Amino acid sequence: MPRTSDAPAQKGLPGRKAQAARNDGLILEAARVVFLADATAPISAVAERAGVGISALYRRYPSKEVLLRTLCHDGLRRYNKEAEAALEDSDGWRGLVGFLERVVDADVHSLAVHLAGTFTPDESILPDVLRSGEATEELVRRAHATGQLRDDVTPQDLGLILESCAAVAVPDPERTVQLRRRVLAMLVAGLSSDGELPGPPPAPDEFSWRWARR
Repeated sequence: MPRTSDAPAQKGLPGRKAQAARNDGLILEAARVVFLADATAPISAVAERAGVGISALYRRYPSKEVLLRTLCHDGLRRYNKEAEAALEDSDGWRGLVGFLERVVDADVHSLAVHLAGTFTPDESILPDVLRSGEATEELVRRAHATGQLRDDVTPQDLGLILESCAAVAVPDPERTVQLRRRVLAMLVAGLSSDGELPGPPPAPDEFSWRWARR
């Protein structure tokens, strides 16, 4: 299954720091797998899957709350990285479509779908939240300027598309990737079609309620 982040770079680090960096990558990858399968799983399940001692995990992440918060913040940073890359494309429509494809392949939105409300976000994530909103608005504006994106599509509609793709999952990870790409291709075709979409678009804060602690 695609990951939200690459393992931390280790080249040039001294022994202990290199080991800590490796452990951190293993822990985040294990946490993603464990908590997407069961958000109520204990933190010990993450240590077991990562193949690290529970003490090593707690040295980096003193609680499950901190680990969940870090995992979702990591996904948001990946989203922003892909958005920034898309904004460098001289073609607004191509940039938007490429952005959607990369974010779907990275499976970023599974974190929002499964983990929203399982922890309390703190202020450290706010700058990246604001940047994601600004970048998404700019991607949509640039795509509209090409004339290829239908006029009634809003930045919030992109969230619906990405979450729709994230909801597609089968036991075979490779098949999941194929099916998500297929669904995205159909949804992208709808972004440029004629006709009026039913109902009003999502409000900017319409889904923020789910991040409140359950």
